[in-house]
Amino acid sequence: MDLYIIRRHGIWSNEDELAATNEKSLRVGEDMKDRLRWIRSYAVTEEDGRIGSVCIYEASDREAIREHGRRIGAPSEDIRLARGTAVKRDDPEPVMAV
Repeated sequence: MDLYIIRRHGIWSNEDELAATNEKSLRVGEDMKDRLRWIRSYAVTEEDGRIGSVCIYEASDREAIREHGRRIGAPSEDIRLARGTAVKRDDPEPVMAV
């Protein structure tokens, strides 16, 4: 599997919607575990106040990520193959758990 970065722009209007999508993502991810693995996500505040995300996944291909996004109601075409990682420090404690 390759490492991908997925950017979802302004999909959610509040944290409850985001939390519901996260739960669905875990269930769908379990169904797709031979093709996709969720590594981590960062929720971001968009300029209009909506919530977007930057997600890191391992996946067999971009189509697995597209399918997962459709199934959880959070599609994205902004999918990039990661060229490498440079982890300098562990992530800080989350501002909020998502």
